[in-house]
Amino acid sequence: MCGMPQQPPVRSTPARPSRPDASMSLLNNVMDHSLDDGYAEAAARRKAAGAEGMPKTVRAKLGLAVGLVLAALVVTVGAAQARISAPVVAKEREELIDRIQEETAAADELEDSVDELRDDVSARQRKALKDDGGSDGDDLVGILSGAVEVHGPGVRLVVNDAKGAGQGGDGDPRETSGFSDTGRVRDRDMQRVVNGLWESGAEAVSINGQRLTALSAIRAAGDAILVDNKPLAPPYTVLAVGEGQRLSTTFQNSPDGLYLHALQENFGIRTSISVEDDIKVPAAPSVIVRTAEPSTEKGTS
Repeated sequence: MCGMPQQPPVRSTPARPSRPDASMSLLNNVMDHSLDDGYAEAAARRKAAGAEGMPKTVRAKLGLAVGLVLAALVVTVGAAQARISAPVVAKEREELIDRIQEETAAADELEDSVDELRDDVSARQRKALKDDGGSDGDDLVGILSGAVEVHGPGVRLVVNDAKGAGQGGDGDPRETSGFSDTGRVRDRDMQRVVNGLWESGAEAVSINGQRLTALSAIRAAGDAILVDNKPLAPPYTVLAVGEGQRLSTTFQNSPDGLYLHALQENFGIRTSISVEDDIKVPAAPSVIVRTAEPSTEKGTS
């Protein structure tokens, strides 16, 4: 009997039973993989990094310690050397001071000897003038040459540094002309003062007891003013014998007197001038002429 072919029976695959907790997979994953593992892994990494960095920290600390030890050693050695050399330096300093004092004393003795010899020469010169006649002409020569002490009316001029005059002088207009500061009297100031007095009619001039002659020189050595190589200290007292009031007026109106007034106004140099009835000017220590010779009446030597 023919009939319709029969199809093989279709087997149905039995459905896999679903887990009752399938909807809680995320929570299950969190429960299955605890966060403690992550913390443990991070802790392990930090521990490894710390183990690798430890030697660097130790090396740095050791280097710092070695540096401190070396610095302490250097300081200790320096202090020890200073203590050892201190007595030697002190001894050398004392020896140097003793030598300076000895040389200073020797220089003072030589200066005293020079003054004595100058006085002796001056006395012999005066005696020679008297032995040759002692005329008025000879006396005049002695006065003009500074070989004898003189007295008479004149002026007393005192020149002093400005109050608080110090060293330096940066930016000082006087510095460009060789001055060390604004308020210090210089040798060129005294040169102009003396020359102004001579031109105004002074017949004899001295500075701090040092008689000026035709051979005198006013120079500077550092901050000191020298007159014939003798140092003078301020205030500088200038004595000039001449016609008192006339000498004072003429000098103050002269270019050199105006120069001194400008120093007083602009730089604080202290000055005072007074007229006196009798002024004594000492004789010069010595007047030595090496080249000049007296002329005969016919003009031949």
